[in-house]
This record gives sequence, structure tokens and C-alpha cells, in this order.
Amino acid sequence: MIRLTNQKNRTMNKTNTSIGNFRWTICGLLFFATTINYLDRQVLSLTWSDFIAPEFHWTNNDYGNITALFSIFYAVSLLFAGRLVDILDTKKGFLWAIGVWSVGACLHAFAGIATSGILTGNWLVGFEGAKNAIATVNDTGMIISTSVTLFILARFVLAVGEAGNFPAAIKTTAEYFPKKDRAFSTSIFNSGATVGALAAPITIPFIAKAFGWEMSFIIIGALGFVWMGFWIFLYDKPEKHTKVSPEELAYIQQDIIADSKLVGYVAETATKVSLKDCFRYKQTWAFAFGKFMTDGVWWFFLFWTPAYLSSVYDMDATEAALPLFVLYMITLLSIIGGWLPTYFVEKKGMNPYDGRMKAMLIFAFFPLLALVAQPLGHYTYWLPVIIIGIAGAAHQSWSANIFTTVGDMFPKKAIATVTGIGGLAGGLGSTLINKGSGVLFDHAKDTNMSFMGFEGIEAGYFIIFSICAVCYLIGWTVMKALVPKYSPITDL
Repeated sequence: MIRLTNQKNRTMNKTNTSIGNFRWTICGLLFFATTINYLDRQVLSLTWSDFIAPEFHWTNNDYGNITALFSIFYAVSLLFAGRLVDILDTKKGFLWAIGVWSVGACLHAFAGIATSGILTGNWLVGFEGAKNAIATVNDTGMIISTSVTLFILARFVLAVGEAGNFPAAIKTTAEYFPKKDRAFSTSIFNSGATVGALAAPITIPFIAKAFGWEMSFIIIGALGFVWMGFWIFLYDKPEKHTKVSPEELAYIQQDIIADSKLVGYVAETATKVSLKDCFRYKQTWAFAFGKFMTDGVWWFFLFWTPAYLSSVYDMDATEAALPLFVLYMITLLSIIGGWLPTYFVEKKGMNPYDGRMKAMLIFAFFPLLALVAQPLGHYTYWLPVIIIGIAGAAHQSWSANIFTTVGDMFPKKAIATVTGIGGLAGGLGSTLINKGSGVLFDHAKDTNMSFMGFEGIEAGYFIIFSICAVCYLIGWTVMKALVPKYSPITDL
């Protein structure tokens, strides 16, 4: 019996080797693209207070205006970026996205020179010369308004480019992985967001201190151009790629054979789809609603956890560094979430959509732990940190699966467009919860509001934690109601 089992394992290993694994090289490229995406996004947040604000006399409100507008630019751009990726197709679409956002990242570095040129007429100066020229301007208001406007323009370019990352990455995943493996591959490349969040604080401030804040934007921004070189030489459609063996191609395209056996199956055509066409389907609305309900939870935890540690536990930035590092490390557990649907498909015989929805239901229960985060926080701050980390890991697992529901239902030519629609919905949800949180926290603090035994700003945090806890179950229930079973779209 043991001998037969060993023989079976050897056969499986041999089969996997013979199939080939170039698809994982492509997944690695997506991982690095997402890591660079999050690094570029965080340069401003890690440099503005200590390096940029003293030069341009910014207040917290000035920085808040820049970040708020970036969120709006990003949310709206997602709708059009996804559509553009589908029109240009994957290779050109991804190159366009990372090229634009890398240019946008580098543009931030020249805001000082541009401010100097506009206010003093001194355009042909270096970074240090710009600082000296700006220092001679007595009108602080003009310095603030000019520099803020220039940074907003740079953030706009960054947002437009970054909006193309996830639509292009999800489209690539659908090209290179069968449905049962897409959640796992998505969870791997999506973990780049966490790696970027971990890498940023230990690199960017040191670059800014050693070489100036301008160089932190240029160096980090230049990583995108390096990535473009690898993408040009390594990416092609799997059916055209010389590195993809016939066996691996058959593995990648196994769903085409399975779907062809469904009643009413129609092979995918090359005709382009419009936004209007995509909105005709319940599958689009299910995906968009799921994103609307849950994306904001992730961004709330990302944006407000440092403030939570500061407000409730009086931690400064250095004291909060270790808890935040541990929190982000916990979120890396989300890779397990990408593997779970594959288990349900291969071991339980489910179709990919049913396996994915079952996995998402499991992940939807973990954020309920947020209900006890604050009560347990009276014992030690580590308990809410760990709970928020688990909730964050559950979100990333949920995110990997909800993204792949698009590939389950839609033809490849519409995936980026629908992903963009969902991204817009998620951006709107994020704007609402983060803006609402700020208003609620100020109100709770100013009025010393009391709720469920908590007072002041702690009461506000408990309310938002409670909302975050149930968002996933609400999202899953509505998605399941709109699309109760596997229903691939064949008439686009």
C-alpha cells in the first residue's frame, strides 16, 4: 500500500514537472508590479511630514486634501483603466499602466523646482537651488497653494497609472491560470501589497534622509521602468509563448474544454465589449457590490490603525512601528485563502465558482473578530493588533477570490473592464467609510460620546469596528442572491 502511494506521488511530481511552470514566472512579475505599486503610493505618506512640509509650509489639512483627491482620482480612473486594458490588450495595457504611474511617481520630485520657477522665475535650478529660491519667498500662502497644486497634479498622473494595475493583473491571471488556480495565483501577486507596505517604512525614509526627499520619489519610481523591461521580454499570450509547453498550455486552457460541454456554450469572439454591455449582467453588479462593501474595510484598517494606536494607546510613530510590522506580517497568511478554492475543486469536486463562494463565506466570518478587538484591547494593545491582522488577512483572502469571480463568469476580453467597474465601486465604498470615520471620530472626541461602555474617540472606533465586522457577510449574501450558481456569460 505504501509502495503504491509512493509511486503515485512520484507520478504526480513527474507530471507536474513535465507540464512546466512558466505561468508562475508570470505570476512573479505580477507580484513585483503590485509591490512597486504600493511602494510608489506610500512615498508621499512617509516623507511629507519630516521632509516636504517644512519646505512648503504644509499643514495636516493640506496633506489631507492631496490624499483625498488621490483617492477620488484612483476610484474614477479604475473604471476607464479597465476598459483601456481590454482595448489595448494585456501586454500594451500593463505597459501603459506602469509606465504612466512611474512617470507620475517621478514627477513628485520636480514639484520643488516647478514651485521655484512659478514663484521666482528660477527654473534652471537643482533640488537644493529650488529650496533656496523658495526660502526667499515671503508669501507663505502662495508657496502652499502652488506646491499643493503641483503635488495634486503628480498624484493625478500616479492615480491614472496605478488604476490599471489590478485590471491588467487580473486579466493576466485569467490568461495564464485555470479557474481552480486563479484565486491562489491572485493571492500570491496580491501579497505584493503587504510586502510593499512592509518594505516602504524601512527604505523610503532612509533614502530621503540620505539623498533628499526628491530622490526617494525618483529611485522608487524608477523601479517601474525596470519592471517594464522584464515584462516586454517575458510576457506573451500563453498560446504564442515559446516558454509554455503544449502540456502546460493544455493545463492552462482546461476550462475551455469543460465549458464547451455546457448547454448553450458559445465560443469567445474577438469583438470588443462596451461598458453598457457589462452593466446588463447580474454578475457585474454582484462583483461591484462585493467590492463596495469590503474594500473600504481594508483601507480603513490600513489608514486608521496607526491613528488608533496613537489615539487609544498614546503611541508615537516609532513605538507603533513593531505592532504595525507584526500586523502586516499576519496579513501574509492570506496566501492560504487563495489555495482553499483549489482544495474544494480538486478534493471536493466542486466547480470553481461554488468552491470560491464557499471559501469567501469562510473568510467572511473572520472579520467578526473585530467586534471584540476593542474590549480585549483593555488587557493589551497586542490583542487588537493581532485581531486586525487576522481581519486584514481574511480581507486579502476574500479579495483574491472576489477578483477571480470575474474570470469565472466573463470572457477574457471583458475581464479588465468589469474589474475596473468593481474597482470604482470599491473606491466609492472606501471614500465613504474613511471620510465618515474621520467625521465620527472628531464628533466622538469633541462631545465625549458614549456607546456600549466606551467613551470619546474609543466609542467612535468601536462603532466603525462593528460596521467593518459585518460588511463581508452582507456582501457575500447579496452576491449569492444575485448569482446563486455558476453562470458563465457566453453572449458577449
